[in-house]
Amino acid sequence: MSGTVSRRATSTPHELYRVRDRLSFIYLERCTIHRDDNAITATDTDGVTHIPAATIGTLLLGPGTRITHQALSVLGQCGAGVAWVGEHGVRFYAGGRALTRSSALAEAHATAWANRRTRLEVARDMYRLRFPDEDPAGHTRDELLRMEGRRLKECYRRESSRTGVPWRRREYHHGDFSAGDAPNQAVTAAAQCMYGIAHTVVSALGCSPALGFVHSGHERSFVLDIADLYKTDIAIPVAFDAAAHGTDDVATRTRRALRDRINETALLDRCVRDIKQLLRHDETRADEAAESRDNVTLQTDGDLHVAGGRNYGEEPIW
Repeated sequence: MSGTVSRRATSTPHELYRVRDRLSFIYLERCTIHRDDNAITATDTDGVTHIPAATIGTLLLGPGTRITHQALSVLGQCGAGVAWVGEHGVRFYAGGRALTRSSALAEAHATAWANRRTRLEVARDMYRLRFPDEDPAGHTRDELLRMEGRRLKECYRRESSRTGVPWRRREYHHGDFSAGDAPNQAVTAAAQCMYGIAHTVVSALGCSPALGFVHSGHERSFVLDIADLYKTDIAIPVAFDAAAHGTDDVATRTRRALRDRINETALLDRCVRDIKQLLRHDETRADEAAESRDNVTLQTDGDLHVAGGRNYGEEPIW
């Protein structure tokens, strides 16, 4: 279990449902999770750890975890997200509710995606984050793809030279992981880990995994978009470092090294900031406090919104 969870500060009630203040990701494995008042307890061979539910942004449940209905109940009351993941959080299997009570970020995502012009603008911004020394402004999608291809080839050559690991070309054999050589196995393992991390964050923020800006046609298109933001500066270097230590069990070594690098670089927080920036979330949110309360409205003609929970059959709408 995480060794620092008991030392986390408690959030104030106003902060409980605000996404920007709930970016703590706690990972647990091989334990039983239950409820004790407004806290959850994690019991393993070392004893019982109490974790205030209000301090949790997303609870990542790894292998060997069991969780009770009462524990999930208090987590839901506090607006905490729950995700079932692989060892050390590098696979995303299933997830519960998003952290935010507002639909603002999801609507910003859908709005940016639905317009062809803004969809291209976000794709350019993604390339700008990946390759800050090149300006993608004015480039077509074909030009962006060629730019990405050149930069990836340069990255592979650079990491091969740095680590001394021989590199021929990128090969991925679907359904036959062992068919690739050690560096290709490491790169594949690192990519899968990054997809798991990206999927966890995308789901926790309430975005749609399917609405991609670079990738398209897949249920995880946006997940692939976000994971690729960190390919050349985190995933590929870690993969080559792992391959440099030998060919045996290179996938496990890659996953462990990537887990450490993710913690060292605070990648989860960076990922959240990047998603909000790409979707212009702060520009589209009219009421910042809306994230801290239930604010259900009904849509009428002219994009007007009226209060929910009322019957408008016998009274004027406005």
